[in-house]
Amino acid sequence: MRIPRIILPVAAALILSGCGAGAPRSSGAALPGAAAPNTVRANTLDSPPTGYLSTFALNVDTASFGYAQRTLDNGRLPDPATVRPEEFVDHFRQDYPQPAGSGFTLTTDGGRLTATDGGDVRLLRIGLQTQDATQATRRDAHLTFVIDTSGSMANPGRLDLVKDALNHLVDQLRPSDAVSIVTFAGSATLVLPMTAASHGTELHRAIDSLAAADNTNLEAGLVLGYQEAQRGFVDGITNRVILTSDGLANEGDTTAAPILHKVAAQAAKGISLLCVGVGGDYGDKLMENLADHGDGRAVYVSDQAGARELFVHQLPATLEIRARHAKAQVTFDPAQVESYRLIGYDDKGLRAQDFRNDTTDGGAIGPGHAVTALYAVRLAPNAAGHVADVAVRWLDPDSRQPQETGRTITMTDLAPMLWTAGSPRLRVDAVAAYFAEALRNGRPGNAPEGVNISPPPGPFVSHGRVPGEPTLTLPDLATLAAPLATATADPEVTDLTTLIQHAQSLR
Repeated sequence: MRIPRIILPVAAALILSGCGAGAPRSSGAALPGAAAPNTVRANTLDSPPTGYLSTFALNVDTASFGYAQRTLDNGRLPDPATVRPEEFVDHFRQDYPQPAGSGFTLTTDGGRLTATDGGDVRLLRIGLQTQDATQATRRDAHLTFVIDTSGSMANPGRLDLVKDALNHLVDQLRPSDAVSIVTFAGSATLVLPMTAASHGTELHRAIDSLAAADNTNLEAGLVLGYQEAQRGFVDGITNRVILTSDGLANEGDTTAAPILHKVAAQAAKGISLLCVGVGGDYGDKLMENLADHGDGRAVYVSDQAGARELFVHQLPATLEIRARHAKAQVTFDPAQVESYRLIGYDDKGLRAQDFRNDTTDGGAIGPGHAVTALYAVRLAPNAAGHVADVAVRWLDPDSRQPQETGRTITMTDLAPMLWTAGSPRLRVDAVAAYFAEALRNGRPGNAPEGVNISPPPGPFVSHGRVPGEPTLTLPDLATLAAPLATATADPEVTDLTTLIQHAQSLR
């Protein structure tokens, strides 16, 4: 179920020092929780009017982009309901600076868009980055794989892909790691209890024995998986459940809330969840909701190369959690901002007072992850100086103590013309976000879902564009994306250009 955005006044965000024009500004200091006496508050917004606060849970899911890519490669436009702009953006490398220790660096930049009505519309980017971990320096891990072996997983690119990737992963784990395997079809089965990774032959034999049959009782699989993870739980190491499925549950509870309710006690003890989606027919919403409320993330893999990249290269170094219940709050200056909208994060909105309510769920962020939020902002005539304050709050994964960092956003951050003077990575993010919104508009015969709806009055635009914000067509986006592949030397950006062109051919 989507969480409505409810915006209420709270204390203003934190402020940290800035730097010169034309480049992203970054800070990495972390301040202790809300009552800390050394916290420096932003200058003028002690009680901002209702509507000028934007609060949301951070998110590092990328499944939406992966599934859209698979769907387009198969010659179909994705279902608009499965397209989430923030996941398109977070698919791409950001090159934000890393913090020296725990917590985040916070980077802000942006640029001017060509307004359709002669007004002043800017794109604001807020970027966060955690410190990398390596296979050598990470903590030991106890991993419980919950593997869908229902009949639908027999199709090529599903269970076969998972087995191949798991066999390669086992060879990358350290001897001090451990793995257990639970499968589910019509019921759940413990295939292998928690077993040291040094017992490679036993692990490979269990993986090779997996076969698909019967219905899909995902609920039974997750319940047994969390029970096994609890039995193998060791304090001070990484304890994680990894669900691999096409998300097409058809037996037992088939929605996220009742499934997670049954494993809430284990999840609360620090067992995080990674949802790995596979298959051309994919239960996107179930997997996303499980990840959002299971203190984890959701990814999607479409082929053997992608699965091996995730399980062999990415997963071993990103098993830890750098921040729990991570949230952001942006306080816009009513003297400078006429209206704004957050691009994406549709089901991540929080009440403003929940920003410092540490019992309210936020996102779980792992090592080396970048999180990006984009806003379209309509500035007031003659706007100058201070535009907004941004604050980020999270819980330390070990002590569970709250930490915050923040900074001020000024007109200098948003000064360049976006498409001619913005940094290449900023422009990639803008293309990815607007591409997602173009896909959300459906096609003739389908009800449009997205941004081409007249915005309501007031500063916060929940549906539609801010006044004067330009509409970018797929041909526009293909033209804007093409030079970025060269500028970034990034094959993923080349693929983005190809995907946009492919989507255009399907319209």
